[in-house]
Amino acid sequence: MSAECGEPGPEGPQGPSPRPGGLPGASGLGQCPPRTTPAPWSLPLWRAHAAAAVLCYVNLLNYMHWFIIPGVLLDVQKFFEISDSCAGLLQTVFIGCLLLSAPVFGYLGDRHSRKATLSIGIVLWSGAGLSSSFISPQYSWLFFLSRGVVGTGSASYSTIAPTILGDLFVRDQRTRMLAIFYIFIPVGSGLGYMLGSAVLQLTGNWRWALRVMPCLEAVALVLLIVLVPDPPRGAAEKQEEVAMGGPRSSWWEDVRYLGRNWSFVWSTLGVTAIAFVTGALGFWAPKFLFEARVVHGLQRPCLQEPCNSQDSLIFGALTVVTGIIGVVLGAEASRRYKKVNPRAEPLLCAGSLLIAAPCLYLALTLAPTAFLASYVLLALGELLLSCNWAVVADILLSVVVPRCRGTAEALQITVGHILGDASSPYLTGLVSSTLRAGRPDSYLQAFLSLQQSFLCCAFVIALGGGCFLLTALRLEWDQARARAPGTGTPDSEDTERRALLSGAGAATEDP
Repeated sequence: MSAECGEPGPEGPQGPSPRPGGLPGASGLGQCPPRTTPAPWSLPLWRAHAAAAVLCYVNLLNYMHWFIIPGVLLDVQKFFEISDSCAGLLQTVFIGCLLLSAPVFGYLGDRHSRKATLSIGIVLWSGAGLSSSFISPQYSWLFFLSRGVVGTGSASYSTIAPTILGDLFVRDQRTRMLAIFYIFIPVGSGLGYMLGSAVLQLTGNWRWALRVMPCLEAVALVLLIVLVPDPPRGAAEKQEEVAMGGPRSSWWEDVRYLGRNWSFVWSTLGVTAIAFVTGALGFWAPKFLFEARVVHGLQRPCLQEPCNSQDSLIFGALTVVTGIIGVVLGAEASRRYKKVNPRAEPLLCAGSLLIAAPCLYLALTLAPTAFLASYVLLALGELLLSCNWAVVADILLSVVVPRCRGTAEALQITVGHILGDASSPYLTGLVSSTLRAGRPDSYLQAFLSLQQSFLCCAFVIALGGGCFLLTALRLEWDQARARAPGTGTPDSEDTERRALLSGAGAATEDP
């Protein structure tokens, strides 16, 4: 049988032998870090809930900033006189800067004050958003740059905030809190569309939407400083933090550990597929629906700004409603199904994506002939996609040790955005512009070009479902590694399971 930390192993008193599979330790060789006894850390329940409420509020503002511009995209294109491909590049710059910054913030979040890092991020994206509203049309490149700075600030929050929730709550409480937290992704996205459209209708100038947000973000910054603590890593599980005593593993050793964690790898590829589709839909769907209405004779073409933004309002409301229902359904189904199947989370993700794929395909193909049916199928597709937000976060937190969670979040965000929503808006716009260049100049051909550039989304989301099926094959093994001695404190079920496994191992090893 394998030796525990501090006990002589098969190699003798010089140290225990590496564990099979290389359990994550400070050296990256599977050795346990030196044990320490940190001072107990606790937080009143009301304070933990207050901190969670503040984090949810800031998450709402974060995603509102993501989708204000897509909500007034037609007016932005008219103002700066840019094509579909350039408009898609606008979102690519935003996501590109976010993904380049995410590993930096993940590294800082695992080693320094998470609260200070979050505060810096809010100041960055708020200041850049406000300043971008004063850029004149001849400096469109400066507007692109400012969107990149907004993405950099957003990276800090998307990377670090879930890890704080993971250290404030555990088990079912964590699942519920993550569900509430991730509800604000679709809610914030939808409100971003709606805020941009509403401000445009009230003022006739889309830039005022960017000037309203800093007021809300100033309140968020004050609440964050006052109410949100910075708990020790692994505090909720009563786990010892490597940084509090023994040597801290390097960033590269953390990355190597995550690269060998197949549940993390496959779930990250599944998240990437979701990001690809939501990125393309989130940026182009309001314009797609607007042009579909023109084709059906329900809307006059937009020849000068301000354009009628009715579809942005409708799509925003649709995103809010389906997002709330989807996240709640996904989290609750996961919580109940886990009681009978420990692989429930990735299986639910796989099922929802494999059903969403034909819904999105039919929504796109039926748009020229059955506009109402297209809307219904699009709403169903969004609902199924939203079922995954809280569940994938819970998968990551359950298979990764606390000391690596910030880095894991950063890597998942980076890979998801590089291959997902950093490229999909630009690729969709590029394909649309290329198809449109060889066709007659009409709204029907413009609509068909955008429609056909969208069709790959249905196939990408089906591939994402396959990735989550592969995640299910490795989930239990990686969860056991994350809770193994030296990396955390398991619950009673895990203790019993490992005792049975170790007993089986002894039976095969002992003569």
